[in-house]
Amino acid sequence: MSHSLYTAEEFDVIVIGAGHAGIEAALAAARTGLKTALFTLTLDLVGNMPCNPSIGGTGKGQLVFEIDALGGEMGKAADAVMLQSRMLNLSKGPAVHSLRIQADRRKYMDYMKNLIERTDNLTMIQAEVTGIEVENDTISGVYTAFGAFYPAKAIVIATGTSLGGKIICGEESYSSGPDNTVAATRLSDSLINAGIKLVRFKTGTPPRLHSGSIDYDQLEVQSGDEAPVMFSTDTPKDNKKVCYICYTNEETHRIIKENMHRSPLFSGVIKGTGPRYCPSIEDKVVRFSDKERHQLFVEPMGESTKEVYLQGLSSSLPEEVQKKIVHSIKGMEKAVFMRTAYAIEYDCCDPTQLYPTLEFKSIKGLYGAGQFNGSSGYEEAAAQGLIAGINASLKIRDKEPLILLRSESYIATLIDDLVTKGTNEPYRIMTSRSEYRLLLRQDNAKTRLIEKGRKAGLVSDKVYEEYKNQQETLEAEIYRLRNESLPCTAELNKMLAGYGYEEITVGMRKADLIKRPLVTIEDIYILEDNTSDLPKSIKKRAEIEIKYEGYIKRQISEVERFKKLEEKRLPADIDYKKIKGIRNESIQKLDRIRPENIGQASRISGISPADISVLLIYLAQYGNRENNNNE
Repeated sequence: MSHSLYTAEEFDVIVIGAGHAGIEAALAAARTGLKTALFTLTLDLVGNMPCNPSIGGTGKGQLVFEIDALGGEMGKAADAVMLQSRMLNLSKGPAVHSLRIQADRRKYMDYMKNLIERTDNLTMIQAEVTGIEVENDTISGVYTAFGAFYPAKAIVIATGTSLGGKIICGEESYSSGPDNTVAATRLSDSLINAGIKLVRFKTGTPPRLHSGSIDYDQLEVQSGDEAPVMFSTDTPKDNKKVCYICYTNEETHRIIKENMHRSPLFSGVIKGTGPRYCPSIEDKVVRFSDKERHQLFVEPMGESTKEVYLQGLSSSLPEEVQKKIVHSIKGMEKAVFMRTAYAIEYDCCDPTQLYPTLEFKSIKGLYGAGQFNGSSGYEEAAAQGLIAGINASLKIRDKEPLILLRSESYIATLIDDLVTKGTNEPYRIMTSRSEYRLLLRQDNAKTRLIEKGRKAGLVSDKVYEEYKNQQETLEAEIYRLRNESLPCTAELNKMLAGYGYEEITVGMRKADLIKRPLVTIEDIYILEDNTSDLPKSIKKRAEIEIKYEGYIKRQISEVERFKKLEEKRLPADIDYKKIKGIRNESIQKLDRIRPENIGQASRISGISPADISVLLIYLAQYGNRENNNNE
């Protein structure tokens, strides 16, 4: 590929795309001291939020806490521009509590752009990357539309929905990135020529309406939490905005059904596969035809704009139909459209081509991150960007890669699912995807991951010292509650009776009282007349660790049992065709994905327990053979 006119500056790491994945990848590489370039199609949309103006949510909130624990930026940015904070799923157990922060979209972008501009070792460049250069199965640089070749030791592709992007709205479709930006039209061919398998996915956006045209008296108010929780700090901020809830109705559904023939989703115009867990409104009405109404959220885009998102109303129907749909909703009769909803198709890779480090198996030094890897969502993107950036940096510095385990993070669950099972639709993280939910809570993300972030070079001494102090305080409080008792008093029995428990005649350890489902740690503080000045987060965590101690121990023993399979590594040069007893279909899958260990092999869809037994026998024989050869 020799169309370049000149060789430009050389970098250690080049990141293609300045969305949520690209930002974390570039910051991680630069902060570890590597000379890094971040390429973007436009400097005006760094850290853009085209789908909704929020960070976090079910499963996604866990990811943001983990990104923060590893030294990433998303949580800090969300806290800095917070409009509203809500903890979701509070009526359920702590394993699924998930923080969601409504962010000021414009301020979020300004925060990220400003941070990148001030980061040492990091250069941001507006240019379309049109191709990659590969020499001897190793990446060597990128080409841009302006005729430059930028040499590099590692490249992270984080192209979001801009790669081969195509906006579709009714009968209208045209080449475009999100929010009517330019699409990256030439890079796909270069990737295909380098042997990378690309697939076509689709996602959608809701309409943006003028706030002044909505009758809010007809809508339900959704306020933020009274004591807002932050992602990256224990210092709470006040909620600045409220959100609202409205509903579709029988008339809305009638309009959608009557115009279904004009939906590019159902007429075959849209070829890409859409996200199952974030469907368009026309998709919802077809799939959930028994539902009389669907909940929609009116979310402010920022403090200094009248634009609001109508979240839950993603659509690719023609604009005139969209207006009829919105005007049929109570409170939206006179709603003024500022941006029409649209679907966007884009190119992404088949993620089974990647190692768990997110490096391509066939091209050394080339990494994928975010929607380019087949995932959907800002948080999934940022998590992958961080891991890709860290691993690119570690590889260049000849250090061991960072491969997280499913038992220690949602980030690992996300990456392992993508690289092991692949995905035939935009992948979204959910708490139900993890078999270790109770261990992978939001509140203990730092305990699980801060050491790894520190080892990678992304956690400062100050942050680490703060964490150590908090950890000591937590452990001291748990120890105190386990070892101190409350005497049997009238107040204690009154509290127990209030919860429907039988009265007691002797004193009880404080921890044993907390283990009772309805008793809270605050009840204990009241009974012991303790006006504790411990941070709320530490009190809550002490309560969870004590209350769920038995379940946590059980899950830890499961982790230990499964770890044995993760430790049984499969030889890199293993020839599955020569192993007797494995079915042909399994041989093809094992050969294509090349799992690193028995644990990963067991998670490949279609690999049976019988196949795993054969592999274990082979490994035992292989180990004996290796030992004999070494003697």
